[in-house]
Amino acid sequence: MINAYILSTTTFVYGLAVVAYVAAWAFENRFAGKAATTITWIAVAANLAGILVRWFESHQMGHGYVPLSNLYESLVFFAFAIGVVYLMIERRFKTQAFGAGAILLAFIALAYASLSPEIENKIQPLIPALQSNWLTAHVITCFLGYAAFAIAFAVSVIYLIKQGKEGEDAKPASAFVPSSETLDELIHQTVVFGFFFLSVGIITGAVWANTAWGRYWGWDPKETWSLITWFIYAAMLHVRLMRGWQNKRIAWFAIAGFAAVLFTYFGVNLLPGLHSYQ
Repeated sequence: MINAYILSTTTFVYGLAVVAYVAAWAFENRFAGKAATTITWIAVAANLAGILVRWFESHQMGHGYVPLSNLYESLVFFAFAIGVVYLMIERRFKTQAFGAGAILLAFIALAYASLSPEIENKIQPLIPALQSNWLTAHVITCFLGYAAFAIAFAVSVIYLIKQGKEGEDAKPASAFVPSSETLDELIHQTVVFGFFFLSVGIITGAVWANTAWGRYWGWDPKETWSLITWFIYAAMLHVRLMRGWQNKRIAWFAIAGFAAVLFTYFGVNLLPGLHSYQ
């Protein structure tokens, strides 16, 4: 399938972007920074092309569905969502400090999808429960939320590294070494963005569940862990708003939240349930 070749190649483009971001950050080189951003744009465009080609190929095979139905397809979209959200934030805040970490996560997601022999990448007909437009709305909103949480995780790691270096705050802020206040605000805003889309994802999932199975909520492992993840980020936003929590405590909160995201995404596949990705 052509889409598989496109997406496999895109994996290495994301990897090249990571190398460029590391070089830009390590040497504070603006040329490397511009190259990293350009390569990331190319990777995201190729990622989207792979998704669209897979969609077209599914129509040719008579299945005709948006490719978001299994583990392979969700990982491909996850990588794409991380790339898109990251580029939005880089443009908005004019910083590349966490580009290597964010795009590394996109690289890992796509590499796992493309290179793991355990993941089936063939286009398969959808089971009846997945033959719904709610599938597209639910998966897209959830993974936009996951992507934002992934970037909040990357920013949190950079923040903690920065705080751990003596005298780091004495350096002037730049595109490569932003201030602690900027990083703290980045964590907050990406979590707000992700929390909104995760909330919409849970709601659309409940509506879809009622359409497919005749109930809005069934305490399936994926549903339960999605709710746990939602509560973690809700608690994070609450303590920041009501108690003024900032800095390291919020960074660790974002890291814990992303751990819950990963378990919601991958861990529950080990448990029996209706939402296990194959």
